[in-house]
Amino acid sequence: MITASGLKVVGGIALGKIKVYKPAVYDIKENLINEQDVNSELEKFEAARLNVQAQQHELYEKALETSGEETAGIFEAHELMLDDEDLIDSCKELIIDERHNAAFAVDAGFESAAQMFREMDDPYFQARSADVIDLKTAMLDALFGFESNKLTEPSILIAEDLAPSETVKLDKSLLLGLVTREGSSNSHTAILARSMNLPTIIQCKDIKLDEWDGKFAVLDGYNATLYIEPDAELTAKFKAQHDEDLKKLEALKNLKGKASMTRDGRKIKIYANIGGPEDISAVLDNDAEGVGLFRSEFVYLNSKEDPSEEAQFNAYKKVLEALAPRQVIIRTCDIGADKTISYMNLDKEENPALGFRAIRICLTRKDFFKRQLRALLRASAYGNLGIMFPMITSLWELKECKNILDECKQELERERIKIGEFEVGIMIETPAAAVCADELAEEADFFSIGTNDLTQYTCAIDRQNAKLERFADTHHPAVLKLIKMTIDAGHKHNIWVGICGELGADLSLTETFLKMGIDELSVNPKSVLPLRGEVRSVSLNK
Repeated sequence: MITASGLKVVGGIALGKIKVYKPAVYDIKENLINEQDVNSELEKFEAARLNVQAQQHELYEKALETSGEETAGIFEAHELMLDDEDLIDSCKELIIDERHNAAFAVDAGFESAAQMFREMDDPYFQARSADVIDLKTAMLDALFGFESNKLTEPSILIAEDLAPSETVKLDKSLLLGLVTREGSSNSHTAILARSMNLPTIIQCKDIKLDEWDGKFAVLDGYNATLYIEPDAELTAKFKAQHDEDLKKLEALKNLKGKASMTRDGRKIKIYANIGGPEDISAVLDNDAEGVGLFRSEFVYLNSKEDPSEEAQFNAYKKVLEALAPRQVIIRTCDIGADKTISYMNLDKEENPALGFRAIRICLTRKDFFKRQLRALLRASAYGNLGIMFPMITSLWELKECKNILDECKQELERERIKIGEFEVGIMIETPAAAVCADELAEEADFFSIGTNDLTQYTCAIDRQNAKLERFADTHHPAVLKLIKMTIDAGHKHNIWVGICGELGADLSLTETFLKMGIDELSVNPKSVLPLRGEVRSVSLNK
């Protein structure tokens, strides 16, 4: 038996044959073409571009249906990239001016663009080089007529790495698990794996791509270990665990409609995190009691231009109306750091996580902020709204946000536009906010703790940097102390406190958070029922 270990992305057990993902090998000729062949090569290039663009749109639709807007946005970005004039012109110039064939032009042109991203200082943009390479592969596939790797039987897929489109194209019904030699927990492939809830490990450096194809294996996603040709005893052990997992998954369906209450009667709210109206069905299907985080920035990220007040109003109204009377907490635009938009014209920053982002942009660009606040206030008439301001670090920031919100409210009242009831809260995602929570609670109706950024800023760990994964401790005592400090401050001022970061779905911390007094946990929709099951198993008076 051979074992190989990596980093956990998704837990779970998978048993089956290994399928090695083998990228296509392209026979790209370097010889120059004749002048009379230029037009035909340009036509080949354009046909491939349109083919791949249509393919990316299909992948967008598929991902939207199965994985949600956040995942689908990857392929929408790919569609737009194939309209990028600089990229397309650089390829065409290689054909027209330098007399290269279409395949060579694509290989060289896209590789040059990818290298430009790799050389950037920002880890987010460095990671975007993988998107360009993904599109280069799709373009070459189209030019050479290759088909992507297809699964013919239930398999554990291992690969050097997987591009987003490669992952989505795989037949989910035959995919048992994923193992890659490269990748990071914040890569698009990791996001897709989590959305499909497949046992997945990354950075498994010891995998043998040239030796393991067709071998029987067990993937232990819980402990990030792959066992090649395990003995009968070990196989039986993992088979029993796999069967037990399936029983638990089926049993979770019985929790729909049940209270999220501990064994000794303590009830909390279990909400869902969403990216837009397309996630409404996931909230309902998984019986979430509300939405604890509507990431409104995806309304911006999925628009080619600054969305109008009307466009935003329609998106917010749709969610509020569909989920009423459930509460829907909408976070105001959290652009910056790892989320950038071309039409915002934001300057490149050496350290964007500490830079011009979120509420700092909104308070600097008041008209931009007011457009969103007016849309939110108008939508409040159609459901149970909570408005949440991100990246608040000081009391003056919260007061200024509330002043601008009140200004918008007065404008709408003068215009005789109906406004409903709503709560105003803030995210606690910096040590500064947690330490000052006692003062901030005097001006807020609720707190929601963003544990992803709180961990990043407390531990001085860039959460986008794959090299730092071994140093990132999401259970760091300092993070947990700041969470407890925030809960205590909120309760002192009679406001409720929730968690909307990834730690909310960490079942190993559920009892800890309940003992701290947390009132609400907001998680991805697929984690709602497992979390409810965990809450119902806890007794706080033992």
